[in-house]
Amino acid sequence: MMNFLTYAVILLGLIVVIGFINEKSSKLTYEIALMLFSVVIGGLLTVVYALVKNQEVRSVIDTIRVFNLEDFLMKGVLCFMLFAGSFRMRLSDFKRLARPIGVLAFLATFLGAVFYGGLFFLAARLFNLPFSLPMCLMFGSIVAPTDPIAATSILNKFGLPKDISFVLEGESLLNDGVGVALFVCFSNMVKAEQSAGSNFFVVMARELLGAILIGTAVTALCYLLFKFTKDCRRRIFISLFMVALAYSLCEIFDCSGAIASVVCGALFATFRGKEEYLHGKMDLEDFDSFWETIDNLLNSILYVILGLSFVKILQMHHVIIMSLVAILCNTLGRGGSVFASTFLIGKLPDNYNRGNFTTLFTWGGLKGGLCIALAMSTAPMVSATVYHIILGCTYAIVFFTTIIQGLSVKKVYDGITKRMEAKKA
Repeated sequence: MMNFLTYAVILLGLIVVIGFINEKSSKLTYEIALMLFSVVIGGLLTVVYALVKNQEVRSVIDTIRVFNLEDFLMKGVLCFMLFAGSFRMRLSDFKRLARPIGVLAFLATFLGAVFYGGLFFLAARLFNLPFSLPMCLMFGSIVAPTDPIAATSILNKFGLPKDISFVLEGESLLNDGVGVALFVCFSNMVKAEQSAGSNFFVVMARELLGAILIGTAVTALCYLLFKFTKDCRRRIFISLFMVALAYSLCEIFDCSGAIASVVCGALFATFRGKEEYLHGKMDLEDFDSFWETIDNLLNSILYVILGLSFVKILQMHHVIIMSLVAILCNTLGRGGSVFASTFLIGKLPDNYNRGNFTTLFTWGGLKGGLCIALAMSTAPMVSATVYHIILGCTYAIVFFTTIIQGLSVKKVYDGITKRMEAKKA
């Protein structure tokens, strides 16, 4: 039986070795390199697993290939990852760009889930798969949110305009909570199909309102302690306690811990911004550095686990064909939702037109670990066949958007820039 320390050695060893090889040779974006090399390693382990006859060795290899990602995310580090992403937002920038961020985070995420769900439902009918419309809408809510980690660490490295960059980051930070709320709504529609008397409106209200209430109350109380201490280490401990407490209370009261974590981060950024406005800049360099390091570490582990598990997941029945369908539906759904949202945004940032804005935000809509965690949580609601398709297709979308779109989005951006410059000339 492998213990925590053994897992830590394996994961940290892979992170260090892959990072070193990438730094010295391949020089890919760090997150892309972690997932890509981990997929290769997962594939090699699959081959070794098939060739080796010793049952104990095969058991160890199988354990390494498929870590328990749901426990790692939903019962472990998701709250810290969401807080680390959301607390860096600045109130002044958010106010100035609140309209495009809000429209994309709420309307585009909702439309993306509906468009994707509708397209996948048609595909499921074509292939005669046991998917109802509520199941497809639930699946749409799983893959609709974009990933804040990918948005900040991959997209910002090639010099996006400041406003476009902030809108991408702001949308991805807020739409995690929106995606979770939609998932709660549509998953309760699925439960209502199978169990008479389910009221998903009551459950959704509890998930959303309860999470907002808990996140607000915990942040307000803990920020009082934070504000009146000058010790950096104590501030760090307070922030860790704040996020863990909010998430734990949500678990107890059946609310959304993900939404509460985003609320904690957003309120923390708001309180901090007001303090700096009234009393001058706070000395939080070490505090910011700590959370940046934690964020980088947890996401490095996440990308490695995703890569190691990828090959095993795609071996499930129906997954290969439906994964191609899912990727196409995701691209069309994301593009349609962004384009529709541009009509309510008004003047687009950095003088982008609708076509260029839609192209960049569609190809820059990268997916991450929250999608996988939500997909894993559907296991008790659906049949084994439906669950395997949802999980496998979600893995495929995360892989495609992170690797293929992540590697090519710079070319898309450069093409848009050239067209805009040619038009000016």
